[in-house]
Amino acid sequence: MKNFYQNKVVWVTGASSGIGESIVKELSNQGAKLVLSARRKEELIRVQKENLLTDENSLIMILDLEDYSKIKNLPKLVIKKFGTIDVVINNGGISQRSYAHDTSLNTYEKLMKVNFFGNIALTLAVLPYLQKQRKGWISSISSVAGKMGVPLRTGYSATKFALTGFYEALRAENDKNGIKICLVYPGFIRTNISKNALLGDGNRQNKLDPAIQNGIDSRECARKILKAIANEKQELIIAGSREKLGLSFNKFFPRLFTKILSKVSVT
Repeated sequence: MKNFYQNKVVWVTGASSGIGESIVKELSNQGAKLVLSARRKEELIRVQKENLLTDENSLIMILDLEDYSKIKNLPKLVIKKFGTIDVVINNGGISQRSYAHDTSLNTYEKLMKVNFFGNIALTLAVLPYLQKQRKGWISSISSVAGKMGVPLRTGYSATKFALTGFYEALRAENDKNGIKICLVYPGFIRTNISKNALLGDGNRQNKLDPAIQNGIDSRECARKILKAIANEKQELIIAGSREKLGLSFNKFFPRLFTKILSKVSVT
C-alpha cells in the first residue's frame, strides 16, 4: 500500500465521524487529496483542520444521502477542482435498533434512502468519469449485518444485503473498464453508530451499545479498509471472533444459528 494514495483524489462519505473520520486521518498522512462529505459542515471543517488539510488538497462537499436526487451534479465540482476522481469510499449510513413489529414503514423507507439509494446515487454519478478514464476504485462499507440477518436490524440488514447485490453486479459489468470494487463488512467497531441508530418510530436511540463500546478501534478498521482497496480485494470482513463464528454457524448450521441468535444479545 506504500504510496498508493499519494496524490490520489479520494471521496469519503460519512467523513465527519466514526470510520469515515478515521479513514480521513489515515489518508491525510498518505498524501491523498480528499473530498469530505457528510451533512454537518461544521464537523467536516473540524475534521479538515484537525488533519491539517488545506483548501489546496481537500474539498468539503456537503451531502445528505437521504436527499439523494441532488447528488448527481456533485462530481462535476470535484472534477473542476482536482481534474479527476480516483477512489470513492461510500461509508455514510445509519443503523437501526427496533423489532420489525415495532418499526414504521417510514423508518424502513428512511433507512433505504440513506443506506442504499444515497450510496448508489453517488456511485452512479461518479461512474461515467471512472469509465471514461478506464480506472478507479469504489468501496462500499456494508456490515456483518449485510451477511446475516440480525435481530433489531431488519431494515438495516435489508439495506446492506441490497448493496451487496448491486455492487457484485456492478463489479462484473465494469471489470472491462478497469474499475475495482471492494465490499467491506465491519462488525462491532467503536463509533457512534448505535447512538445514532433509528428506533421504530424514527427517533434516534441516543445511547451506545456495550458491544460497540468494546469493539474494534475505528483507526484499525480504517487501515484495513484502505489496505484492502489498494490491494484490490473484492471483499473484506473486519470483525471479532464472536461475529466470525456467527457467520460460520449461519453458513453451515443455519437452523441452529437462528435458535442461538434468538437467545443472545446483539447490542
